[in-house]
Amino acid sequence: MDVRETAEQALIRQSVREFAEAELRPHVRAWDEAQHFPVEILPKLAALGLMGMQVPEALGGAGMSALEYCIAIEELARVEPGVALSVAAHNGLACAHLLMFGSEAQQSRYLVPLARGEQLGAWALTESTSGSDAAGMHTRAIAEGGEWRLDGAKTFTTHGRSADVVMVMAVTDPQAG
Repeated sequence: MDVRETAEQALIRQSVREFAEAELRPHVRAWDEAQHFPVEILPKLAALGLMGMQVPEALGGAGMSALEYCIAIEELARVEPGVALSVAAHNGLACAHLLMFGSEAQQSRYLVPLARGEQLGAWALTESTSGSDAAGMHTRAIAEGGEWRLDGAKTFTTHGRSADVVMVMAVTDPQAG
């Protein structure tokens, strides 16, 4: 197996590295001290295709491979690990789950704007009694009249204060285990 970077992968590395140095590095200390989530950089991340990295182009994403995704996250993390984690969470937790499990209507309504960077995705899993153990969560999703009602509580939601779309993990059949 040839593991050398392709020319396209090298270009992604260089582009994201240059972006991180120019757009993130000057603000890292101030963002950290203020505990500020820099939503103002989301359009710039989106312009590089970093808000829908593995989402197909037909759905507003960049259609990157898993390796290209890793290269981009690595280059962001070199400079600003917090932004790298946020971009990874948006892509891997919100976009990826909509891509894998969302209906066409859900993908059109939610995934396309997320992948284009027009919206930010959040992830709600953690509960007070189970932590981040999905098998032990208690929040329920109950079908009612063609819709779902959520019953439960989350103690931590990644991007909870800033997000436009929240992926909430819930149990539909507690007896199924």
